[in-house]
Amino acid sequence: MTKTTGTAITGSGVWHPELLLDNAELCDAFNVWVRKENAARAVEIAAGTFTELRESTPEFIERASGIKQRYVVDKTGIVDPERMVPNLPDRRDDELSYQAEMAIHAARRALTEAGRDGKEVDLVVLGASNLQRLYPALAIEVLDAIGGSGYAVDIALGCSSATMAITMCSEAVQLGKAKCALAVTPELTSGFINWRDRDSHFIFGDAAVAIVVEPLARAHPGAYEILSTRSLAKFSSNIRNNGGYLNRCDPARQFADDKLFYQQGRRVFKDVVPLAAKFINEHLAADGIAPEQIKRFWLHQANQSMNNLIAQRVIGREPTGLEAPQILAELANTASAGSPIAFSKFHDDLPSGAHGLMASFGAGYSLGSILVRRM
Repeated sequence: MTKTTGTAITGSGVWHPELLLDNAELCDAFNVWVRKENAARAVEIAAGTFTELRESTPEFIERASGIKQRYVVDKTGIVDPERMVPNLPDRRDDELSYQAEMAIHAARRALTEAGRDGKEVDLVVLGASNLQRLYPALAIEVLDAIGGSGYAVDIALGCSSATMAITMCSEAVQLGKAKCALAVTPELTSGFINWRDRDSHFIFGDAAVAIVVEPLARAHPGAYEILSTRSLAKFSSNIRNNGGYLNRCDPARQFADDKLFYQQGRRVFKDVVPLAAKFINEHLAADGIAPEQIKRFWLHQANQSMNNLIAQRVIGREPTGLEAPQILAELANTASAGSPIAFSKFHDDLPSGAHGLMASFGAGYSLGSILVRRM
């Protein structure tokens, strides 16, 4: 008999800001800054003590990542060569935080699809690669704002935060600790990007996704039964962000580049492709499912080439656009929200009985996967 958790995904919802930032606009601002910086450091460049900065192009970005555009909460500061940081004024304590607001937009859409009201939610797990504050928990803020009750928790696990949030919701429902659990992932990535780093300034976009998890007995036809979940951690510093509340304790490095997202991109690619492929294959094998039985792979949306290569190693050939759909061109890398966003956008067409796998892999390294079947 096929394994089952006795839980199901009954609704999903995606939200992103209205402000679109395409590659051309991004490069225009970046290149103005590069030219100004090179001019200011001309003597050092001539002396060989400073490496001349390179300009960027839309073609380079698309070739490197498959990304054509992204949505951001604010772009006035990003495209200002004098600033290159989003303009996000602090909100009062009695106002919704930025990430809670994003989460609520996605949550309402997911609850509508599930046919549930916010008052029915008795657990919120909010997972994101970066949290805008430590306490009070953003998840509690979301639970309160939608009118739910019960308990709530924040988690941060890099780009596996969303799959872990869904896994935790499924486990809570299995244990009888929740009946209507909500996994929310508000990725406000524009705040932790180094917009002056040519190799990474184009990677991320802002977006939120929400997933409703309920007991299988409450699931409606067309929902997705969660057959099993799998998680793995393998320590690596190749993707890192050293930002945190201790920043102010070392004034000399308070605003250093390592307080933002940075990575050793080539090392990450070399490490993650075989690690993720092996992880996915082992999950499927443990459940007695052959790769060719999986009709849809909703993979972490980090890089077009990486996704294609991982899928190829799993199924033994180049995947079609529907077998491993990508959202990179439109939304860019939305950090941990990527795989559930891909699920939300590309699940309605699968027939009853079809198997699918949601998988993430990111900083840590952290990996997570969720095996589902259409009801």
